[in-house]
Amino acid sequence: MDIPTDYDNPGQARALALEPEMAKNYVAHTTVGDPLADAAVEAFSAMKRSEASRIISAYMNPSEKNELPEVPPEVRALFDDVLTPPDWLDLPALTPGIHMFHRNRKMVVAGMLAGVLVEGFSTNISESFFVTGRLRDQGVRRLQQNNRHMVEIFLPGGMGPYGDGWRLSFRIRLVHAQVRYLLQNSKDWDTDALGIPLSAAHVGYAITAFSARLLKHMRSLGAKFSEEEAESFMATWRYSGLLMGIPESILFNGEEDALKLYEIGTMCEPEPSASSVVLANSLVNSAPLVVGINDPEEGQKLSQYVYKVSRALIGDSLADSLNYPKQSTFGVLPWFRVQAKYDRFTSRFLPKIARKSNISNFTTLMSGSWYHDEGITYHLPDHVYAEESSQW
Repeated sequence: MDIPTDYDNPGQARALALEPEMAKNYVAHTTVGDPLADAAVEAFSAMKRSEASRIISAYMNPSEKNELPEVPPEVRALFDDVLTPPDWLDLPALTPGIHMFHRNRKMVVAGMLAGVLVEGFSTNISESFFVTGRLRDQGVRRLQQNNRHMVEIFLPGGMGPYGDGWRLSFRIRLVHAQVRYLLQNSKDWDTDALGIPLSAAHVGYAITAFSARLLKHMRSLGAKFSEEEAESFMATWRYSGLLMGIPESILFNGEEDALKLYEIGTMCEPEPSASSVVLANSLVNSAPLVVGINDPEEGQKLSQYVYKVSRALIGDSLADSLNYPKQSTFGVLPWFRVQAKYDRFTSRFLPKIARKSNISNFTTLMSGSWYHDEGITYHLPDHVYAEESSQW
C-alpha cells in the first residue's frame, strides 16, 4: 500500500501486528477525503461566494423548498446524500443520550476541553489547524463554534431533519471540504508526508474521540450513566459523523469499536509535532476566554487548573511530550468525583439547590458556545489563511 511517509513509523508497525485490518484501513483512509463534498465544493468554486451560500441555505431550510435553485449535478448529489437518512438511524433512541449529556454537563465540558481536544491535537490533525491559522487567528470563535455544535446535537430535536444539530453537522462537512480544497491548492501542504488534508481517517478518528473517548474521560471525572444512555450518546455522535461526511468504512459501530479504532489510530499517528505542542497549549490557554474570563490573573489561574485536569486525564507521558508545565495531579480526579456525588445527592434530596446549580452549569455551557450570530450561516472560508479569509 502506498502510504504517506508520516505513517511509515514504528507505531504503525505495532498497530499492524495488533489489528492488521483496522490499521491498514486507517492508514488507507489518510488518502481519502469526501468525494461527494469535494466535488460539490469544486463546483461551488466556479460561483460567487454569496451564490454558493444562497444555494446551501435554500437546501438546508425546508421553508425554501419550493424555491430550490438549479444546481450542478455534483451539488445535487451531495444534498441527496445528506437528505437520505441511513437505515440504522433511530431518532427516538437518541433521547437517553440527551438526558445524560445535560445531567453531566460539567464532566462533558471538562472531558472535551482538557482531554479529547488536546489528545486530538497530539496527532497530525493539528497540521491543518496550524497551516490555516484558524486556532491562532480566531481561536476563541473556533472553540465556541465547536461547543455550539456539541450542544445542538444534544438538544431535543437537534438531530431530526433540519434540526440545528443536523444542519451544523452538515455545515462542518462543507467547511472541511472547502478547507481541504484550499489546502490542496496551497504550497504549504505536503500531501506525500501527511496524506489528504482533513482526511477521512482524521475525521473518523476525531468522532471516536468526541464519543467513546469522551465517555471514558467523563467516567474518570465521576459521571454516572446507564448502558442505554451510553449507547444513545454514541448513536448521536455516529449520526453526526455520517452527516459530517465520514464514510461508513471508517465510521465506528458502538463504543467498543470506537475505542479500538481510537487506539489503533493513535498508534498509527506519528509522535506529536511542534504544531501539536503549539496548538495543545493554545487550546488550554484559550479556555478562560472561551468562557468569558477576561481578567488576566483569573484567566491564568483557570489555565493552570485546566493544565492540571488535562494532565490527569491524558497522562504524564503525553502531557510531557506536549510541553505541559510540571504539576502534581494528586487529588484532581477524586475531587471531581466528590463533586459529582454531591451533585447527585442534591438532585435527589435538595432539589432547590440542584436547580440553581443546573441553571449555572447550563449558562456556563451556553456562554462557552458561539451564539453571537443571527442563526446558522453557510458562508465558506475563501482563503487558506484564516486571517485573510472572509468571515464564516
